[in-house]
Amino acid sequence: MPSTEISTEIPVMYFDTDAASVVHNIVYLRFIETARTLLAIQIGMSFEEIARTNIHPVVTRTEIDYKRPALLGDTVRINGRISEWSGIRFWCTFEVVRPRDGALLVTCKQSLALVQMPQGRPVRLPAGFPENFSLP
Repeated sequence: MPSTEISTEIPVMYFDTDAASVVHNIVYLRFIETARTLLAIQIGMSFEEIARTNIHPVVTRTEIDYKRPALLGDTVRINGRISEWSGIRFWCTFEVVRPRDGALLVTCKQSLALVQMPQGRPVRLPAGFPENFSLP
């Protein structure tokens, strides 16, 4: 059974920061996107499966709280999990922490839906989601 949790580390690069070496607020969403993509692959939603079925996970809402800044040279750890699901929606929650001191930098909650393309039609979550997930 695939895990519905992910943890990945990403180094902060020069292009992630402003002139004061502070990570731009939008960069945290890229970090979260990386973790969410790895989580999708982990539960069976590989790029190949998305291409085969043309069913895509689509973000419908993002709530993000910035607690403390990451800085140039830091490594951040993004911990994410599928936290809720119902009908055609599921929610993922994320925390961005700095491993060297354990500081909580960002919390985020995202709502997603599976969408059949090119029609743009929502698809019900399959039975057994998320533990026994598979695309049709």
